[in-house]
This record gives sequence, C-alpha cells and structure tokens, in this order.
Amino acid sequence: MQRKLLAAALLMGLTTQLSAQIQKDSSRVFTLGEVVSYAHRSDSASTVSMEQLRQFHRLNVSTALNLLPGISQSNVGPRNESMIYLRGFDLRQTPVFIDGVPVYVPYDGYVDLARFTTFNLSKIVVEKGGASVLYGPNTMGGVINLISSKPVHGLEVNASAGWLSGGHEEAINIGSRMKKFYLQADLSRYQRDYYNLSNDFKSTKTEDGGKRDNSYNNDWRYGFKLGYTPNEKNELAIGFSHQEGTKGTPVYTGTDTLNSLYKSPRYWQWPKWNKESIYFLSNSTLNTKSYLKSRLFFDRFINVLKSFDDATYTTQKKPYAFTSNYNDYTFGGNIEYGYTLSAANSLKAAVHFKQDVHREHNEGEPERKVADNTFSAGVTDRHEFDTHWSLEGGAAFNYRQSLSAQNYNSQTKAITDFPSNNSAALNAQLKLGYAFNNNRGLTLSVDRMTRFATIKDRYSYKLGTAIPNPDLPPENTLNFGLQYHDTQLHNITLDGGLFYNRIQDVIQQVNNVVYDTTKKQWLSQSQNKGRAAFYGAEAAITWHVTTDFTAGANYTFIKRKNLDNPNLHFTDVPEHKAMGWLQYHISRFDGLLSGEYNADRYSTSYGTSVPGFFLLNASVTVKVTNWLKVQGGVNNIFDKNYMLTEGYPEQGRNYFARVLFNYSYF
Repeated sequence: MQRKLLAAALLMGLTTQLSAQIQKDSSRVFTLGEVVSYAHRSDSASTVSMEQLRQFHRLNVSTALNLLPGISQSNVGPRNESMIYLRGFDLRQTPVFIDGVPVYVPYDGYVDLARFTTFNLSKIVVEKGGASVLYGPNTMGGVINLISSKPVHGLEVNASAGWLSGGHEEAINIGSRMKKFYLQADLSRYQRDYYNLSNDFKSTKTEDGGKRDNSYNNDWRYGFKLGYTPNEKNELAIGFSHQEGTKGTPVYTGTDTLNSLYKSPRYWQWPKWNKESIYFLSNSTLNTKSYLKSRLFFDRFINVLKSFDDATYTTQKKPYAFTSNYNDYTFGGNIEYGYTLSAANSLKAAVHFKQDVHREHNEGEPERKVADNTFSAGVTDRHEFDTHWSLEGGAAFNYRQSLSAQNYNSQTKAITDFPSNNSAALNAQLKLGYAFNNNRGLTLSVDRMTRFATIKDRYSYKLGTAIPNPDLPPENTLNFGLQYHDTQLHNITLDGGLFYNRIQDVIQQVNNVVYDTTKKQWLSQSQNKGRAAFYGAEAAITWHVTTDFTAGANYTFIKRKNLDNPNLHFTDVPEHKAMGWLQYHISRFDGLLSGEYNADRYSTSYGTSVPGFFLLNASVTVKVTNWLKVQGGVNNIFDKNYMLTEGYPEQGRNYFARVLFNYSYF
C-alpha cells in the first residue's frame, strides 16, 4: 500500500521535462544540426535537454527518450535491441537523425538506440505526428533528431567517469570557440559486463538468476567537428564520428510454449555493431529575405552476428549456427531554401537524395548486394493572418528506385537478380494555429504521410519461412492532432495533446501464401493487408514550487486497434504510461526522486503479455567546486522483477556513482 501511495504522489504533480533547463542549454546547441519547421517549439513534451540527460543519468538514447510523453521504450529481446515507439509507430516509421542526417540501418530501417550514447549531445528533439516534409521521406510517425554540442567559450572541457552495477562509463568533450572558427571533439566509452536480475526472479532451464547470462555490452565512440563562421550570415561545418559496439543477447527464459524460442533458444553474440559517418553542413543568408542550407553525408555500417551451438558460445557446428556479415553504406544530401514573401508569409522548400547499399553474406557464402535510391522534394508555406491565427501547409513527392537486388539460392549456390521495382508516394500536411497570447496556444494538424517498404520487407526469406515481395507498395497514414502549450500560469508549464492516426496498407505477414513441396510447409509473405487505428492523449506539467523545489509529471494513453483482425494484437506498447519526479536543491546538494509506471503490454500478436510495473529511482548530486560535481544513485529501488518483452527480464536494483567535470575559459 505504501508503494502505491508513493507512486500516486509522484505521478499527480510532476513532469519529466524542465523548460528552464531547455533554455539554459540552448546556447551550446549545434544549430546547423536542427531542422526547424514553423510550428515546432522546444517544450517539455518534445525535448530532452543536456542537463536532463545528466540529472537522470541517461547513458543511451533509448532511456533518454523514455523521459518524454508519447514514447514507449521496448526491447527486441531475441536481438537485444533497444527500441522506442512514438505514439504507437516504430522506428521504421519514425526515423532517427543526428544533426539532421539520417542514421537508420539501410536493411531494415531500424536502429539499436542502446548503441548511441548521450555523452556528446546538447539535446534530443522529437516531432510527433506527421513531421515537417523538410525532413524527407518515411516520417509517417514523426522524427527524432539527436543534436550535438557546439562550444561557446575559448576553451571548454566536460568530462565524466564513473562506476555502475556491472560496468563503468567514461567520457570527455573538448571544445574551443575562436573568432571565426570552432572545434568540438569527444571521446566516450560505456561498458557493462553484465546486469543483475531481481532477487524475485525464479530460476529457469536457461537462466539461474543473479548475473544475467550473455548480457554484456561495450560501446565506445569518438568524433569531431570543425566549424567556420566567416561572418554573421554564413556558417559551415564538417564532422566525423566513429563508434564501435559489441553485445550479447540474453537467452529467452520465458514460459510461452508457443514461442519457438522456448524449445529452440538462440545463442547469439554481436562482435561488431560499428558505424562511421562524415558530413558537411552549411547555412547561408543570401539576403534579407532568403537563406540556403545544405547537408552532405556518407555513413558506413558494419555488423557481425554469430549464432552458436549452445550457452558456452564456443562452437558453431549445428544447423542453426552461422556467422552473418553486413557491410552497408549510405550517401546523400539535401538542400533547403527559404524565402520571406512578406511580413506575414514565408516559404520553404527542400530536396533530398539518398542511396542505400546493403551487402550481406554468411561465412562460406558469396556476398549479395541490394541498392536503392530515394528522392524527395517538398515545399511548405506559412501565413500569419494576425497576431492570433496562422496556417501552414506542406506537400512532398517521394520516389524510391531499385538499383539492384541479388538473390542467393543456398541449394544451387547461384546468385540471380530480383526483378527491378520502383515506388512513389505523396505526403501532405496542414496545421492551423491559434495563439491566445505569447504564452498560450493551440495547434490543429492533419497529415497524410507514408513509409516505403524496407529492403528486408521486400526481399527477406525470414530464415526459410517466407517468400519475397519486391513490388511491395508503401504504407500510409492519416494523422489528426491537437496540441496545447501554456506557460501563462505562474511557475507552471502545461503541454498536452490528442491524436488519432488511421493507417492504411499496413505491411504485415500473411500466412499460407505458398506451399513448399520440398520442405512440406506453408510459407508466408509480407503484404499490404492491414488497416489500423492508433489514438490517445498525452499531457505534461512542470511546477516550480519554489526556487529550490521543482516537481513534474507526464502521462500517456494510447490505444492501438487492428481494424481487420482484432484478434491479432499490436505489441510492445502499454496502454498507460506515467512518469514523474521531485527535485530539491539545498546548499551544494541536489536530490532527485523519480518514478515510472507502465501498464501491461502484449509481447506477441497472439496474446502473450507481460504485467505492468512501477519503478522508483533516486540520486544525489554534490557540488564540490564550481567545476566539479559528484553524483550517485540507485535505480529500481524496490528491486522489481519486470519485463518489457516476455521471456527477457530487465535489470533489478542497481547503483551508480560518478564524477562530473565542467570547465570553461573565455
């Protein structure tokens, strides 16, 4: 009973975001990395600031995004990939950008957010619903933009080092701002050898408790960017980043006998999850009425997956053992042009091009290649009728061209070509805004957005259980949204939203399409057979009770319905989610108490679910000097045995301690 009362106290007056912190960190934001649409604002429901990343000890992007309403964190257990859902849309429908450059994996459109650490970020920005067409294609659920830092002083050094249960973290960021140049460099490592399960976990045939078997990860990165500002009207920058990751996949330890992993567990490890990127960004003010922005990028992704015979992870002799190699790259760019037609009207247009190349093979097999070109051209216009009313409209034409797609027959050892296939899609959006005053406003939006089928959607045999469908058309959705933002009340910030999304041509697996006479089994195929509706509400509140005491909370309700087959469930998103925190400052001490509640959620389409849970976390930060702080805390105080995916228990009670160094010299 006491735990329930504590949860209620936390979740009835709180929010996960501080608008003051967002403003405080804004000077260090790498503005060239922003994609600024007219109606988007940095608020407590869509932005995670640098200060919040540190206060809440969020070391990777997935856990950082989980602070926001409308976002549900999930875990693809069999692959040990950390994902999020934005108002019910997954990462294929909600692409991830770093400084406005797309970073999702070419093959399947996903990206493991746990591989992206937060040490070098100035903020994370989320656009919900149909994002601006200025971002390019495949944004039917919204976008996530990870924006790096930019120095503002002659010398800046930010560093941290610490211990956490089962591992450690180290990071350093060094920046320098000169008259016309700036330089930012970073180096970080986040290593965890294991995580501890809750003491309430009961041993199974594949897991005996304590230290979770094969739960390690090791992620490190380094990067730099060099910027040049010859005058107030022009800025350009080049950047480079290199990251390497390794991880294990804990074995399924659930009780669902219908799950194939119950009888045939996977023994997987990933010795390589590496990405390397180089980019060029520029922004030029052409005259008093127009500007031109450009981005050029090249990204390489190298991935190695090893499937072993058993839990010793030493031999690969059984039929299901293999070593899979990906060697992918992407290059492209975009140009954005803006023109002020009048004091009340402004126009923006953007053109995007991207080529994705996926190369894969298992050891002992020849390499196969699949390549696509993607084009997009979009335009938006905003008109302000008076001090209260505004209207924004946008449209984009998107086109995907298949360049090559090779098919490998493991029986004949021959490589052949899939038939060429192309696809086109139209996006459109309309936003009507009403500002009561400078501190309170409403926005009504309607968007028609699309997503092209990925390489995996079109060509995957799904380990011999499916047949390809190269001509798979795009998905599309009609999104309706109502957003409210209010800072009018004294020391209180409110954000809220209602949304309804109607999805057509959902790409889903259709069973029993073709009978394989050799294997004597029915094969499935990905087809545009589904219709769905996602709808719900979200709210966030921040209350600065006193200068030393702040409280806040957010809440998300989301319902996802399969309109064609109600018995086929959507997975990984709880119907209710709430987060809250209390922060108190006294002298050199800052105390933070935070809580999170998730309702139960489905893990399989046939109805297997995991129960809801409440987690309580606490931390204390001590200011030793103006440039040195010490932070320590405990997560999952009650040692809750909980799961995001059935069969994959999460971390029990865990601790951390670290030193934070922040020095600047003008």
